[in-house]
Amino acid sequence: MKIVIATALFISTGYLANAQTLGKVLSKGKEQLSTTPGKGSLTNDEVVSGLREALTTGAKSAASSAGLTDGFYKNQKIFIPWPAEANEMKDKLVKLGMQSQVTQFEESVNRAAEEAAKSAYDVFAAAITGMTVGDGFAILNGSDTAATHYLREKTTATLTEKFKPIVKTAMDKVRVTEYWNPLVTKYNKIPLVTKQNPDLEAYVTAKAIDGLMLLISEQEAKIRKDPAAQVTALLQKVFGKK
Repeated sequence: MKIVIATALFISTGYLANAQTLGKVLSKGKEQLSTTPGKGSLTNDEVVSGLREALTTGAKSAASSAGLTDGFYKNQKIFIPWPAEANEMKDKLVKLGMQSQVTQFEESVNRAAEEAAKSAYDVFAAAITGMTVGDGFAILNGSDTAATHYLREKTTATLTEKFKPIVKTAMDKVRVTEYWNPLVTKYNKIPLVTKQNPDLEAYVTAKAIDGLMLLISEQEAKIRKDPAAQVTALLQKVFGKK
């Protein structure tokens, strides 16, 4: 009986020793993986810099593509439609045979956004440079568009203020009001209709920002997921960990 007990103790002790050894090996392996060159511990400064670089890359790409002719008008993701609150007006005008004028107005609105987009990068760059990210790791480990959402939340008011004069200039350049005024005048003469005159500058400004943010978010998601989009050592270090 004593021999059986001693044997059992020996086996148990050996099993525990092997388990402890295995645990050390696994722990060592994890430690080695965590210290792989280029994927070591990130400092908060590196995270913030990486986020800024990703947003800067996205902003450049967004402003460049949206600022091209048809950048808004032929891109259904960011195409700016007739103002939703004036859809009844649009329907009545189309019935009156003014579809071509309606189309011209929609094109002019999108051309204005394209003009504004040409100046957008400088606006975004200033916002990105001035961005401080206390919760950088939370953003890094958040959704594929967490940095873009953060940028939107922190800068929309400032961007709107800065964008409005840009949009106004762009609208004047492509003669948005010249297309709009005859339409609204014609509509408002129809008996019993609710008079319409949306704030077009505010509408185009909001839609232009929405469109650019969407393009930036797509770039951010690509940088997070696609190693080929991580074109600098910093982006590889920050986003290559995910």
